[in-house]
Amino acid sequence: MVPHINLCQDGPRCSRLAHGLWRLADWNKSETEVCELIAGCLDLGITTFDHADIYGDYTCESMFGKALAAGGIDRSTVQLVTKCGIKLVSRNRPDHRIKCYDTSGAHIVASVEGSLKSLRVDYIDLLLIHRPDPLMDPRQVNEAFVALKDSGKVRHFGVSNFLPSQFELLASKLDVPLVTNQIECSVLQLDPHSDGSLDLCQRLDIRPMAWSPMGGGRLFREDSDRARRLRDVLGRIGRAIGGASIDQVALAWVLMHPARFVPVLGTGRLSRIRKAADALALTLSRDQWFDIWCASTGRDVP
Repeated sequence: MVPHINLCQDGPRCSRLAHGLWRLADWNKSETEVCELIAGCLDLGITTFDHADIYGDYTCESMFGKALAAGGIDRSTVQLVTKCGIKLVSRNRPDHRIKCYDTSGAHIVASVEGSLKSLRVDYIDLLLIHRPDPLMDPRQVNEAFVALKDSGKVRHFGVSNFLPSQFELLASKLDVPLVTNQIECSVLQLDPHSDGSLDLCQRLDIRPMAWSPMGGGRLFREDSDRARRLRDVLGRIGRAIGGASIDQVALAWVLMHPARFVPVLGTGRLSRIRKAADALALTLSRDQWFDIWCASTGRDVP
């Protein structure tokens, strides 16, 4: 059973693994099948579901919301995460003229209102600013966050894809805490280990969320020297620790970091979600962790 943790001392409680709905519209699932997927996650203890207003060209939240209602799932048993701040040119948003970022107070509030309607709920557990916006005015963000919290429409706030300086700037102007930064991290994406993102999370005692924690399929699709090295090392280590699969070892590598990631799983296949849950029980040695690191970088540590 997937355990539950707090993202920070006063932050929301969520499952140790989250299920990401980025590709829900691509999975070609019926409403009944989406209901079964949600129920399957809940049976495993995965109660945290990750969305963004733009996913599926602004359709994924509605698809999920319909299934959530049809399944008769108790709202209090799930944690809904969503993001705002990106505007896509879309027939579903005919007033958008150019793809851009928008973290104005008015857009944040309007995005939340839209997400609440699409998800068919009356509050969001965790709202994230999706990407850093060069025109972000922290004072406007703060006004929107405070209004949303005071109205009960959003309970907690965070960011996604922010560098440490961007995180600290926004946090310094807010009257509500930022409880997480959702960043890309995997055996194929090592930047958070060197750009200060994980250092900041550990200093502030907040748990980062990891999107694409197994490389978004690139680990298996790519025919590069790097991907081949990683597959070889992950396979060898998997055999050494009892027959774990390559994707399970790759996830265990992310989970081992002391920043205590909450990985966001991006698959619509319940069998793969079960395998990911099983990876929580895997233990890598320090030597094995660095063996994977060196396979990714293509060289020994300095």
